[in-house]
Amino acid sequence: MTTDKRWFHRRGDLARDGWESVVDRATPGWRYTGIRVAELAPGEALALDGTGVERIVVPLRGSFTVSHTEDGRPATTRLDGRASVFVGPTDALYLSSAATGVLEGDGRVAVATAPTDEVRPSRYIPKGDVPVEQRGAGASSRQVHNFGTPPTLDAARLIVCEVITPAENWSSYPPHKHDEHIPGHESCLEEIYYFEAEPTRGSTGGTSAGAFGLFSTYSSPAGEIEIDAMVRSGDIALVPHGYHGPAVAAPGYDLYYLNVMAGPDPEREWLISDDPAHAWVRDTWKGQRVDPRLPYGKEGLH
Repeated sequence: MTTDKRWFHRRGDLARDGWESVVDRATPGWRYTGIRVAELAPGEALALDGTGVERIVVPLRGSFTVSHTEDGRPATTRLDGRASVFVGPTDALYLSSAATGVLEGDGRVAVATAPTDEVRPSRYIPKGDVPVEQRGAGASSRQVHNFGTPPTLDAARLIVCEVITPAENWSSYPPHKHDEHIPGHESCLEEIYYFEAEPTRGSTGGTSAGAFGLFSTYSSPAGEIEIDAMVRSGDIALVPHGYHGPAVAAPGYDLYYLNVMAGPDPEREWLISDDPAHAWVRDTWKGQRVDPRLPYGKEGLH
């Protein structure tokens, strides 16, 4: 359930201009972040129009080419991509707020966005340069790809990462928030969750269409919100404020999400406050091992 239908959207609900999903400043109640998701066949192309917005192009499945122009200088970047979001990190492309482009390829792709007039240098991010973090322990183990977070990427506003949660594990946990600007303690950041789910590796049953996880968001002093949703591939949750988490991978199904964050603070940083009622859970991780199924894509990691 959700008390406000602005904050949770099923796959395709936000279709616009050839994209399967679009979140941007035209989305009611939304200001600082955006995402575009598309499924492209060979020969299809989508424009990355307009300056004044920085972007990170993230292959979800398949390979892509981005022809981009900045200050009159054309360039082409090939993104090798990956077979799926569950095989480990991908290469990615950061485009500055002065760049425009055209996206072509074969597969599924996300473009994280944030409006800004600040210009940072465009940059290709090879898969081998993506920091892979194993966060939490035990049943709270998950894998984080920090290709778009400080200090990995010099962006103006965007903070982007992706998370793989193995079947039966919990992530975005303990529930936390970042909806107040408290220097050195908490950031004020909008956040987008884009989800995918698949039968867990090595399983012999289940289908992609049936794969799911669970996701919750609830109110904080900054505002009221309630999302308690079964999430499937292509679904999008918007978190303007409030405590968010857990994101739970159901038994039999692995869960992936792409996080896109930005906000009004003068500093670009991700600082969170746990819900005081559940912060104690972090202490239970001491002495527990990280889930031995992690990291996914270990054969390609250094």
